[in-house]
Amino acid sequence: MTDPRYNYGPADPQYPQHQGQPQYGQGQPHYPQGEPEPKVNVGKLWAGGIGTAVVAALLVVVAIMLIRGVLGIAILSPEGAGAYGTVSTTSYAIAAAGAALLATALLMVLLLAMPSPLTFFTWICLLLTAVAVILPFTLVADLDAKIATAAINLLVGLCITTMLSSVGSAAQNTPRQAGY
Repeated sequence: MTDPRYNYGPADPQYPQHQGQPQYGQGQPHYPQGEPEPKVNVGKLWAGGIGTAVVAALLVVVAIMLIRGVLGIAILSPEGAGAYGTVSTTSYAIAAAGAALLATALLMVLLLAMPSPLTFFTWICLLLTAVAVILPFTLVADLDAKIATAAINLLVGLCITTMLSSVGSAAQNTPRQAGY
């Protein structure tokens, strides 16, 4: 049975009746006057940045173990140091994680202040990746170690760029247009 105290019919002011088609966008949250909708979901951005830092660090470790252990190229430490190498491998992995966190901070600033922030972010990251790829060739080392280091830098740079571009896109709160 229904409760007679509640009128769920057309006269109920709690459930107004609309003429014609339903209006799109009525279920979206409304922000009070003076408080615009946040442009960036900072929590989602930094969670993705931390995840990217972990992936970049692990990518360095896996790549060095592959290059040292499988290919036999002495990179970052002498040949007898084993597949992992020395503390240099750990430092390299921490540096990759730090680069990802710095890139996240850059992305946050761009998202908050720039028009077309993901375009600027991608260009900045790709140019920094190019510098990281060229840098090993300016140092004194065997050619195979230079190539291997440049390849790792390229992989890490592309990893950070692509993952954070996706994170930045997902962290943006863009208002939806009516009807879409």
